[in-house]
Amino acid sequence: MIFIGLGANLPTERFGPPRAALGAALHMLAEEGVRTVRRSPWYESAPVPMSDDPWYVNGVAEIETEFPPLRLVGKLLEIEARVGRVRSIANAPRVLDLDLIAYNQQVLSDVADDGTRAIVPHPRMTDRAFVLFPLSDLSPGWQHPQNHIPMQQMIASLPDGQMTRLLPDANGYKGTEWQVRT
Repeated sequence: MIFIGLGANLPTERFGPPRAALGAALHMLAEEGVRTVRRSPWYESAPVPMSDDPWYVNGVAEIETEFPPLRLVGKLLEIEARVGRVRSIANAPRVLDLDLIAYNQQVLSDVADDGTRAIVPHPRMTDRAFVLFPLSDLSPGWQHPQNHIPMQQMIASLPDGQMTRLLPDANGYKGTEWQVRT
C-alpha cells in the first residue's frame, strides 16, 4: 500500500479554501496517472509546532501508481507548485503540502540529480497525530515497515500537546470531540 499525506492551512486564489485545494490536488494526481484508491476523512489540526498560524485540514490517501518513490515525490512537488505553494521557512503556513508517507513496505532514502529527496517511510510520521489518525482510519492494522511498531502503539506514543479532530463530511457527520494530548 502506498500512502500520501495531504495538508493545507491557507486558501488558494484558484481553488479557494484548503479543503477544496486538497480535493484539487487529488484530481491533479489522477491526471498524472496516480489513482486514489481511498481517502481518509478530513481532519482539522493545530499547527506543529503550535503557533498562531491558521489550523490545517489534513488527510491521508491510499494510492496506486507505477511511479517509483523518487518520481512520485517529484510529482507531489510539481502539484504543490501548480497549486501555488512557495517554499520559504520550515513549518510556514501553506496552500498545499503533499508528502509520501509509505510506499508498500519499502524503507529507503534516495536523492535525484535535481535534489528531490524521497525518504520512506516519512521520517516524522510517528510524531504527527495529523498523519497517524487518518492513516489509522484507512489501515488500522498497518505496521511501520522499519521498526514493525503497530498503528495503535504509534498513536499511544505520540508527543503531547497535539490537537486534531474529524471535520464534518458531506453526509452530515459532525466529527468527534477534540483528541487532545497534553
